[in-house]
Amino acid sequence: MKKTVVILFIVMFCLGCASTAEKKPSFGTVFYPPLPQQPRLQFLHAISGGHDLGKGQSAFQEFLVGKPRYQNLGRPYDVGAAKDRIYVMDRMYKKIVIFDLARKELSFLKDTGVGSLGNPSGIWVSEDDFKYVADMQRKQVVVFDANDAFFRVYGGKEVFEKPVDVAVYGSRVYVVDMEKDQLIILDKATGEVIRAVGEKGDFFNPTHVAVGPSGSVFVNDAFNFTVKKLTPDGAFIDTIGFHGDNVGGFARPKGLAVDRKGNLYSVDAAFENVQIFDDQGRLLLFFGGAGNAPGSLYLPAGVAIDYQNVGYFSQYADPNFELEYLVYVTSTYGQGKLSVYGFGHWIGESLPEE
Repeated sequence: MKKTVVILFIVMFCLGCASTAEKKPSFGTVFYPPLPQQPRLQFLHAISGGHDLGKGQSAFQEFLVGKPRYQNLGRPYDVGAAKDRIYVMDRMYKKIVIFDLARKELSFLKDTGVGSLGNPSGIWVSEDDFKYVADMQRKQVVVFDANDAFFRVYGGKEVFEKPVDVAVYGSRVYVVDMEKDQLIILDKATGEVIRAVGEKGDFFNPTHVAVGPSGSVFVNDAFNFTVKKLTPDGAFIDTIGFHGDNVGGFARPKGLAVDRKGNLYSVDAAFENVQIFDDQGRLLLFFGGAGNAPGSLYLPAGVAIDYQNVGYFSQYADPNFELEYLVYVTSTYGQGKLSVYGFGHWIGESLPEE
């Protein structure tokens, strides 16, 4: 009898080891643009909940306690990242969801007391893991430190009416207010308003803001169907895009992100894709698209660039494609709520010139 139990334990242990082994994705490789063109982006992975982080359960654990119940994303809207972590602002839970890539676990940011979130909309994460959250109900930007503890707030009803997104650069905090149709620039240290940008008609329902590596500010001017490019002080530089269904145009523009080269990533919920523009406002590439195929999006909203966590997703990259950084895109609905793409370059056999 004892011998039988020992053998059963060994078999279950071995099965458990097999179940937790890293697996390659079962879908075909998806590149943008597709081969045989020179690819610049590869769809890597889709995350909808804790089960997609790769933390398996051994057969013996399952035998003892049953199958695990994983938490899933609800309606993800915005996204940011720091080392070992991805943060998703989820409008169904009205919480910040934390994907711990090192521990392969999902949890919620514990916003309590003075740091309680009411109706969060946009999130921006610094390289040292400070989280800035625009909260429409509180009419404030709530900040959490690298340990997820409440740190401070910016604004209030005397400053904001409906703050929907936030970005930080240097000594300044940039907040778009959808109700005021303005970009409000705050001093990061004091919280004082430096300037409110936008007279009547300059912006029409601005929804998202991002800052480039040189300090240029990009505002999604949603109902004008363009992205406005401004100086760090809020002076107008350029308009990117137009209202239309041709490439380079917008129908329902949403989230923004800027990479280290100054390229702008702009989400469109109607086209269900992301368009990439260079620092001169010229269209370079678009990716995503509607449907159920790998890499497709379903009412996308947020986008973020991540240079720090490439190693966690390199297992999904084609051996002929070298990753440089990650691009996250949230889909409000559908199966793949958080799509992970890798920007990089082809290192395999020769392909046609770009």
